[in-house]
Amino acid sequence: MRTANVRSIVIWTLVALVGAAGWSVLALSRGEEVSAAWMVAAALGSYAIAYRFYAKFIAYKVLKVDRTRATPAERLNNGIDFHPTDRRVLLGHHFAAIAGAGPLVGPVLAAQMGYLPGTVWIIAGVIFAGAVQDMVVLFFSTRRDGRSLGQMAREEIGPFGGAAALLAAFAIMIILLGVLALVIVNALAQSPWGTFSIAMTIPIALLMGFYLRVLRPGRVTEVSVIGVALLLFALIAGRWVAESSWADTFTLAPSTLVVWLVAYGFIASILPVWMLLAPRDYLSTFMKIGTIGLLALGVVIALPTLKMDAVTDFASRGDGPVFAGSLFPFVFITIACGALSGFHSLISSGTTPKMIQKETQVRMIGYGSMLMESSVAVMALVAASIIDPGLYFAMNAPAGVIGDTVQNASQVVGSWGYQISPEALARAAENVEEASLLSRTGGAPTLAIGVSEIFSQVTGGGLRAFWYHFAIMFEALFILTALDAGTRVGRFMLQDTLGNVYRPFKNVSWKPGLVITSAVVCGLWGYFLWVGVHEPLGGINQLFPIFGISNQLLAAVALAVCTTLLVKSGRLKWAWITGIPLAWDATVTLTASWQKVFSSDPKVGFFKQRQVFQDAIDRGEVLPPAKSMDDMHTVVTNSTVDGVLSAVLALLIVVVIVDATRVCVRHVRRPALSTLSEAPYVESKITAPAGLIPTKEEKEEERRAVASTGA
Repeated sequence: MRTANVRSIVIWTLVALVGAAGWSVLALSRGEEVSAAWMVAAALGSYAIAYRFYAKFIAYKVLKVDRTRATPAERLNNGIDFHPTDRRVLLGHHFAAIAGAGPLVGPVLAAQMGYLPGTVWIIAGVIFAGAVQDMVVLFFSTRRDGRSLGQMAREEIGPFGGAAALLAAFAIMIILLGVLALVIVNALAQSPWGTFSIAMTIPIALLMGFYLRVLRPGRVTEVSVIGVALLLFALIAGRWVAESSWADTFTLAPSTLVVWLVAYGFIASILPVWMLLAPRDYLSTFMKIGTIGLLALGVVIALPTLKMDAVTDFASRGDGPVFAGSLFPFVFITIACGALSGFHSLISSGTTPKMIQKETQVRMIGYGSMLMESSVAVMALVAASIIDPGLYFAMNAPAGVIGDTVQNASQVVGSWGYQISPEALARAAENVEEASLLSRTGGAPTLAIGVSEIFSQVTGGGLRAFWYHFAIMFEALFILTALDAGTRVGRFMLQDTLGNVYRPFKNVSWKPGLVITSAVVCGLWGYFLWVGVHEPLGGINQLFPIFGISNQLLAAVALAVCTTLLVKSGRLKWAWITGIPLAWDATVTLTASWQKVFSSDPKVGFFKQRQVFQDAIDRGEVLPPAKSMDDMHTVVTNSTVDGVLSAVLALLIVVVIVDATRVCVRHVRRPALSTLSEAPYVESKITAPAGLIPTKEEKEEERRAVASTGA
């Protein structure tokens, strides 16, 4: 035992030293070249320490996870929504469901402020806020039969604050789903390679689902090998299709993609989780983690240098061309899912608690999955920071700012202090077989350029175009897995809400209810998506500017519910674990909301923007991004709607936090008045490990369970 302890101390000391070395180089380097490998070292060292010590402390000391307690998946197993799922498959599902556009796009946009602020928040934010939120929400939802976040708020905080939480959570969910779907449409439109490869993941997932359920139950390793082999073949075949006569068949217009996405979202939300949702997400995880792992390995091999400044002038001035606003609070809002995401709390109180086998698995699935997502965000920031800053700003600045020629773009970007020649801009586009890279906003193309830069340094420059288009397709697959799970969670939320009025809806597997609510959820985000695809300034495009703030406001709701439950369940001395992140998130998001509503800068404040465009209409002028007077009126409408929604959502979150505070204070003063809606204890009959690799004790327990069953 002493030898093992010494070995453990040596290993974790080395891990800590690697992380500390990475942080030291990033923090102290000024002016000299810094390898991106130091950013990877800082991240991985920090993640390992946090998971080994902080996450374990929260799971076993604070939450007191109980391996003998039956979960809803075991007690309520119906093969539709409640289904005990192997921890490896569930880890894949959960990670795929939470890892949408945010960790890919947000850090790329935040690189405008420099690589250092984003790195600090991505790593520190996930360790102390994002991963904690995901794990704690998953634990408390598991203890409450998989209740949704809004319903937990209603039952634990009260009808007033709970109603505000239900309304805010559902409204924000529809916005998030619409934005995710829009990113997918933009990525797959006119892309036969991406469309074919992603379409093939559906029949592959169905095969995996039936394989595990009917053909070879429990054979996760076998089905993983089969699924990964088929996935790799689909990726390779996708390029063959794109270069064949079948290309036109899989070259879909945006409006056609909208129809297919809505249909897929509806079907995925009503089919049993074992049939499509869980295996497809598990399959997607192999590609996601594999790509990110190879990207990290590529950084270690190629050792690319960080060309972006550690902290740019835009961080203090707040007039950046990518997004307006100062470092505080907008870099935290922009990074979003890579560090802290309210959307995750909906998954942690949606599909996952209805599928988890043991409470002891919340650490691996809740905390571990979020660390995996944060690693994606770090790699996205690396990809954006290793390319020429001039190219970065030329790609992410709007056309109205830099013009539509490489000569104009070179001149404007040069005025910001980042020199790049017109020839270099043209050559960068030619290298990836694109007509132009100017104003390719949204973050995804920039990430693809960074990915192609790293991989081509390892495999050769001749494959640069291949890696660029591979990255674009990879991002679409990444995001689609969040859309299908999100739609199902939206259905759960609506069912919980309607169940307060009509009791049969409380049974989330009641077939009439699940069909009706799935149709409503898909209809809502589908409508905004359809309008957004046909009107560049309408539909979901109208709500896109409040995407980041909405997501972070939802995190405040989740952290408020978690803090309340810690207090009410007798864990008052540990309430700081979610209380401190709540205070930080509320400060950041409410400050951002205030600025977006009341700022006198038209690039930041919605109502100021409305005033500027309305004055221009009165003068008969057309201002960018509008191209006509009709567009001008649309911008005025959008600014008004966004301003009002920002104010309303912020007010709802304030109501939730205030009401939660009232409940906590009342409990501290008079504990007898508090009630908990926790499901009663039932002994578990399932034997399953807590982590990916079973311990000796867990292996022995499984052997005894098998022997007992055989007897």
